[in-house]
Amino acid sequence: MLDRLYARVRAHAAGPNAPFFLAFLAFCEASFFPLPPETLLVPMVLANRAKAWRYAAIATLASVAGGVLGWYIGAFLLEVIARPIVHFYHADATLAALQEKFRAWGVWIILIKGLTPVPYKFVTIASGAAHFALLPFIAASLVTRAARFFLVAGLLRHFGAPIETFIEKRLPLVCGVFALALVGGVIALAYL
Repeated sequence: MLDRLYARVRAHAAGPNAPFFLAFLAFCEASFFPLPPETLLVPMVLANRAKAWRYAAIATLASVAGGVLGWYIGAFLLEVIARPIVHFYHADATLAALQEKFRAWGVWIILIKGLTPVPYKFVTIASGAAHFALLPFIAASLVTRAARFFLVAGLLRHFGAPIETFIEKRLPLVCGVFALALVGGVIALAYL
């Protein structure tokens, strides 16, 4: 079953609409959606390594744009939209803690948390809820999201064939590790 799903994702990742879907996924993940952009970025780069930098740039810009939406949700729609999102992840206390950390650490929170498996949507919503200045938020988001996506794209571009072979041979292990990282990021929110 995983092999068929992977083959299907891989076929779509090589399609002409893949960059649009990558941008859409990166935008949504930065403000409300649970799946990270790497779920599409990885197969896209493996399907066409010559476009690795382009795909990383698309993911970066769309993620930052989605982050701005997350910032606005936190700043102006906290009770209406942000609380249900945060409550869905059982991270109500974490949001309050992140707001306090933004007041104390500001840009450093964005730079550090944007690289980790901690869902980026919490960083964006908390920065808006803390009324962190929007321009430094955008600048720090560009740095941290670019670092993350360009690192992934660069590694895949350089080591693509061995990584692709590893993924294909050990797909259940890769999916399990990915799921653990995703769940671990959400659990880590409780201890921020």
